[in-house]
Amino acid sequence: MPVPFKSGFVSIVGKPNVGKSTLMNRLMGEQLSIITPKAQTTRHRIMGILNSEDYQIVYSDTPGILEPQYALHSAMMTYVKVSLEDADVILLVVELGEKYDALLFERFTRIQTPILLVINKIDQAKGSQVHDKIEHWKEHLPNVTQIITVSARDGVNTKELLDTVVGMMPEHPAYFPKDEFTDRTERFFASEIVREKIFLNYEQEVPYSTEVSITSFKEEEKIIRIRAEIYVERDSQKGIIIGKAGSALKKLGMDARADMENFFQKKIFLETHVKVADDWRKHQNKLKHFGYLE
Repeated sequence: MPVPFKSGFVSIVGKPNVGKSTLMNRLMGEQLSIITPKAQTTRHRIMGILNSEDYQIVYSDTPGILEPQYALHSAMMTYVKVSLEDADVILLVVELGEKYDALLFERFTRIQTPILLVINKIDQAKGSQVHDKIEHWKEHLPNVTQIITVSARDGVNTKELLDTVVGMMPEHPAYFPKDEFTDRTERFFASEIVREKIFLNYEQEVPYSTEVSITSFKEEEKIIRIRAEIYVERDSQKGIIIGKAGSALKKLGMDARADMENFFQKKIFLETHVKVADDWRKHQNKLKHFGYLE
């Protein structure tokens, strides 16, 4: 008797900087979501489509859950809301040292969708810390289907997590063609690679005030020619991005080009320009221009 095909949507959610993107990349076997040590790196909902002979899992990596302070945050939380509404299974990711926050987690006590609570970063555990944290989350979120402890960075227990997710998927035909692995375009990933390098190369508020737009993406037989426009909120930030005699921008471009060549498996010509969009995070029309609002 043939094995029934399973397919469904899995929402990966949690507070900023708990390793959600690392976990999705690990489950996918592909680096789809950018990863930096800084919180709030993920701004969009990024789907990763994992295909097998017997199943198709559509993961959604979402922005970290937070209380919105301005329009960009509100748009980011809309992605989380839609992802939760679509989900057949929710992976609620917390890190080892994290505690229950009623303001952010109370909503999960009312959700009917099955929830797997994933305690990440167990490679940092000492003594009885893992056991103590499992008991802590059982007390505060008694409705979760199961608690699984992992190290997304090292791959500890991620195979067991995948097997559990597959077992919870409904019987359903594939939602996407079998040769697709994401819903995002090549332009999107080019912009995310540039944005990742901004987070890694600059400090304080600058990365959070920056947006990247790919205005040209021309693929030829042996090379892809890309033009990226980097937007900041103030003139002073423009100077920081460019650096003395253009040194900072040059390094950013070199780092981004190297990752793009690895990602696209082609030679990359990358042209970067820096522009100012005053207080873009606070204005609906500017957010719409950058693709955050329909």
